[in-house]
Amino acid sequence: MNQTVISILLVVAGLVGGAGISFLINYLRGEMSSKKREAMIQQAKKEIEKLKRDAAIEQKEEAHKAKMDLDKEIREKKEELKESENRLLQREASIDKRDEMYQKRETALDERENKLSEKQEEIQNEKSKVEEIKKEQLDLLEKISKFSKEKAREMVMTKVKENMSKEISEYIREAENEAKLVADKQARELIVTAMQKYAADIASDQTVTVVDLPNDEMKGRIIGREGRNIRTIEAITGVDLIIDDTPEAVVLSSFDPLRREIARVTLESLIKDGRIHPTRIEELYDKTCKDMKEKIIQYGQDTTFELGLTKFDPELIEIIGKLHFRTSYGQNALQHSKEVAELSGLLAGELGENVTLAKRAGLLHDIGKAIDHEVEGSHVDIGVDIAKKYHEHDVVVNAIASHHGDTQATSTISVIVAIADALSASRPGARNDSLENYIQRLSQLEEIGNEIEGVDKTYAVQAGRELRVIVKPEEIDDLKAHQIAREVKEKIESNMKYPGTIKITVVRETRAVEEAK
Repeated sequence: MNQTVISILLVVAGLVGGAGISFLINYLRGEMSSKKREAMIQQAKKEIEKLKRDAAIEQKEEAHKAKMDLDKEIREKKEELKESENRLLQREASIDKRDEMYQKRETALDERENKLSEKQEEIQNEKSKVEEIKKEQLDLLEKISKFSKEKAREMVMTKVKENMSKEISEYIREAENEAKLVADKQARELIVTAMQKYAADIASDQTVTVVDLPNDEMKGRIIGREGRNIRTIEAITGVDLIIDDTPEAVVLSSFDPLRREIARVTLESLIKDGRIHPTRIEELYDKTCKDMKEKIIQYGQDTTFELGLTKFDPELIEIIGKLHFRTSYGQNALQHSKEVAELSGLLAGELGENVTLAKRAGLLHDIGKAIDHEVEGSHVDIGVDIAKKYHEHDVVVNAIASHHGDTQATSTISVIVAIADALSASRPGARNDSLENYIQRLSQLEEIGNEIEGVDKTYAVQAGRELRVIVKPEEIDDLKAHQIAREVKEKIESNMKYPGTIKITVVRETRAVEEAK
């Protein structure tokens, strides 16, 4: 029991002693920490004071430096202002001197102007006196010569005009002869070379197509009951169907080759099919139109391939193909365009121009003829619109616009296309012309020649390709004959449209006739 109590007491005494020792240790630690904090605070205060002193010193140094820089800048500005002031003073002095000099010059000019005015008055007075003397002398001359001034001037001007007219005519004749010696030879060589390199068969299209029949009974079936079949064919195709006494044949007549071709294919298909009635006619006509469109595109593609031309719009290819079914004076328009393209390329090669561009312009020069029956306007204007629509080269557009002389040619290729067009159209057999147009052209040529003063008679020969003008020898001399030839040429070019060229020959001859008895 006692031992237990003693043990408890010892434990309690140990706890109390440990707590005291812990408290003592903590107290001592707190005292030491307080001293360290105070020491650190003092040290921090000292450092802060030192930093403040250093900052104040540094601030004073910077302020002093800034003041020194400012003083230096002010001194420099003062020196610059002083220099500027000196320059302004010098300039002002110079301006004053110049002003003084100008004033002196103005005074001198005023004096000179006054002197000139006086001199001008003197000259005017002298001129008036001279005019009076001149007038008196002219009056005296008129009295002596018995000619007025106006009459004398008229005589002199007439004489000068006659002399100058002869000299000008002679100069023009010599210049033309000299130019012809060179130009005609070179042009002839170029054209002949181009024509030798290109050759094509001559083929003229007609306005009628003959369709062969297996027998004469087919004519009755084509006519149909009360003529309903033939009326349907003519109505939908726009072609006249002529059925006469010709055995085993009917004739399709139309000025439009495309319609005539569609009608021919449709009629031949009907004959082969054997079922000829209005409904079947319409069915075969629609099918033929679709097939013909593909054929037209094929014509256009074949043409561009033959000429070696590329980059055509598909719609333009179709328009080119339509030229196959257009004619001009019986000449196939597509064949004519191909000829012009080939000749243009050859001529361009001889002259060193762009061959491909020349061929393209030659092919498209008559492109307006493909749709001129569908659109209002001349084929030239329509062709220009088509070329612009499909973004063709400016040279091609100008070649189309100028190939008939309606517009000024702006490039060598345009002139080449016009020449090639004339070559293709004027070669023998290329084009047919009606008798009425032929006679009208001859009459118009002779009228142009007969209208000129001094012309006795005019004859159109060689199918209108040459005009012979016979003049009155007592009124027209040799130099005047050349003027008449040029005048006739200009009138023909301005008043007529014709294929190829027309040669004008002026004949002046004097005949002395006596009869011996």
